[in-house]
Amino acid sequence: MRGKFGKLVLGTVIVLSVAACDRNKEPRLLNVKNTDAGPDEFGILPNKPLQTPENYSALPTPTPGGANLVDPTPNRDAVAALGGNPTRLNANGIPAGDGAIVNHASRYGRDATIRQRLASEDLEFRRRNDGRVLERLANVNVYFKAYRIQSLDRYSELERFRRLGVRTPAAPPEVVDE
Repeated sequence: MRGKFGKLVLGTVIVLSVAACDRNKEPRLLNVKNTDAGPDEFGILPNKPLQTPENYSALPTPTPGGANLVDPTPNRDAVAALGGNPTRLNANGIPAGDGAIVNHASRYGRDATIRQRLASEDLEFRRRNDGRVLERLANVNVYFKAYRIQSLDRYSELERFRRLGVRTPAAPPEVVDE
């Protein structure tokens, strides 16, 4: 009996170890789950009325993720229904109101591949800080631990600004004991 139990434990440990060592998948540091079994109100969009086509043989081939004859612009319709401007979804480059800040930010030049470089560096960072084996197996959030060194301590910054004489009207004033 002891031999079978030992083999079972050893087999379980090996399987869990191999499963935890799968480093090819993209690391998820923040594990958020929807515990509500109800419907997602924002996932339900009313479509336009169905129409009978004039010629069934002229129908386009269905393309997953492509436009729909009944609802060709669902995102635009949703933005309009919520009171937004659907034309803002057009990718027309830099909006006119943001031109000055973009010019100022890029006055020393800009890297055209910055998005790809940051994405690869962040992926490497998340792989290095993906948590320990048991944390990955138990699906524990390690996001805040991984990014702790990059977080800002708001109270120490507030004190630093106050020592420099910077007005901080959004923060409550210091309590002075008399």
